[in-house]
Amino acid sequence: MTQQTNKVALVTGAGSGIGRASALALLSAGYQVVMTGRRMSTLQASLQDAGNLANNALLIESDVRDPDSVVALFQQIQAQFGRLDLLFNNAGTGAPPVLLEDISFEHWRAAIDTNLTGAFLCTQQAFKLMKAQDPMGGRIINNGSISAHAPRPNSAPYTASKHAMTGLTKSTSLDGRKYNIACGQIDIGNAATEMAAPMQRGVPQANGEIAAEAVMDVEHVAQAVVQMAELPLESNIQFMTIMATKMPFIGRG
Repeated sequence: MTQQTNKVALVTGAGSGIGRASALALLSAGYQVVMTGRRMSTLQASLQDAGNLANNALLIESDVRDPDSVVALFQQIQAQFGRLDLLFNNAGTGAPPVLLEDISFEHWRAAIDTNLTGAFLCTQQAFKLMKAQDPMGGRIINNGSISAHAPRPNSAPYTASKHAMTGLTKSTSLDGRKYNIACGQIDIGNAATEMAAPMQRGVPQANGEIAAEAVMDVEHVAQAVVQMAELPLESNIQFMTIMATKMPFIGRG
């Protein structure tokens, strides 16, 4: 999986966490990687760990919530590389853990616009590029979540966006067949990133208790993304769940 592929990958939300780790893993696997996010400073910080492979990365500041910004992003990719082999729809955000009836419209919109609409806008542009390139086709990986299966308390915006992501993944898989575009979803539970830091201190459980939860090395997630990406287009990992073994997901309580 570390052989040079000369394939082009786009990772959204590449300035931190899973996006950063996955972009670096794809660079190590031989991809030319377009790293995008809303702040150039965080993208530059992500690239510091790339070493000599930094020359194979292109940093583009963009906002996946903005249709015009997404179009400009893909136009730059086409101008620079002429094709796109992999899109990792990773950009995401949560909402404050407040009672459902107290969630503000602004926080609802932020989660839906980033997690769902952003993935849709990037998928649209990826379709247009992938179906026109030679050879035709490519792969799209969506960052789902354990929350695509079961909610945490007080997480309606995030949970709704991730359940909807599963629908987008299925529609993308179906509608992409005629263009040789494969689409799969990686559902991640408790990767040790800044976003998951509260898990180790203690978070609300469904029974009302506050409990610390197990986490896993984010590098394991990054390698799973590479595993999905490296399959030939005739094969697809439709859904993969990767999670901290001892996190409270399987079982009651």
